[in-house]
Amino acid sequence: MSELRTLFPFTAVVGQERMRLALELNAVNPSIGGVLIRGQKGTAKSTVVRALARLLPELEVVVGCHYGCAPDGDQICADCQARLEAGQKLELARRQMRVVELPINASEDRVVGSIDLEAAIHSGRRRFEPGVLAEANRQILYVDEVNLLDDHIVDVLLDAAAMGVNVVEREGISVWHPSRFILVGTMNPEEGDLRPQLLDRFGLCVDVAGIQDLSDRVEIVRRRERFEADPESFAAEWAEKEEEERERIERAMELLPRVLVPDQVLEAIARLSIALEVDGHRADLVARKSAQTLAAVEGVSQAGLTEVAQVAPMVMAHRVRSLPGQRPHDVAETTRRVLGEV
Repeated sequence: MSELRTLFPFTAVVGQERMRLALELNAVNPSIGGVLIRGQKGTAKSTVVRALARLLPELEVVVGCHYGCAPDGDQICADCQARLEAGQKLELARRQMRVVELPINASEDRVVGSIDLEAAIHSGRRRFEPGVLAEANRQILYVDEVNLLDDHIVDVLLDAAAMGVNVVEREGISVWHPSRFILVGTMNPEEGDLRPQLLDRFGLCVDVAGIQDLSDRVEIVRRRERFEADPESFAAEWAEKEEEERERIERAMELLPRVLVPDQVLEAIARLSIALEVDGHRADLVARKSAQTLAAVEGVSQAGLTEVAQVAPMVMAHRVRSLPGQRPHDVAETTRRVLGEV
């Protein structure tokens, strides 16, 4: 906990409301599919991601499990299942959710884990060395400079995020384990972009830039200096707001399954996708989940067009096609026009 107290508070970050909202939506509903944060250096991307972890509820985990399985979860690893079938009582503990970082030079074996084939051949037993996806189960998986990763590694991450499991197959030997996590990728567009196929698979995308308001820029410096001078005192100043935000997230998690999404909202999302000429149907699915989740965060029991309008730029902007010689769609303007016609 001392390590968490030295983190810059989530609610103390000046501005960047859309980035913070996208992270909170994914925290409340990881099935949204992760968030990609694109922006210049020094725009608080990593600060906000790390600060998010301490706002999330503590996890109940099985002691000694490589994957931090939930004892009453709908998906537990083979080791925990074997212990249950053998009549063993699983010892439980509580721990704070944390941020698992993926090294930029990580190999595929480091990410997915590796199978000791020699041990399997000689002893007939599979020996699996868990990787980052095992460590990230039920945590936040943070991938800085995701655009510099090999495309195949990004595919593996997105597959695991979508399916909630990691499957490793080597020479006819197959091992799987649960791998459900909140995926957060950050990147600086000046260093190259992701392929459109990979961009589409991130649920939300937010573009961030340096704040241009004079008073806000001054306040950023003041808060950072106070934090660096005495992190614990600064954290204490924001403790009440942090607790309020934590409670808001917990209430949203409880309310989410009961939030209704009427047909009118689904039709508005479909109209918007058609108007923006996005490919496939992933945008519609993500927009529906995001609007529902935003309603839960706001504490209302039904999603409406207001929620769709708020999440649309995060859902649609990175999926809009830009053909040569064709002016790209203005997502905000198209959203206002389409929703105004509903």
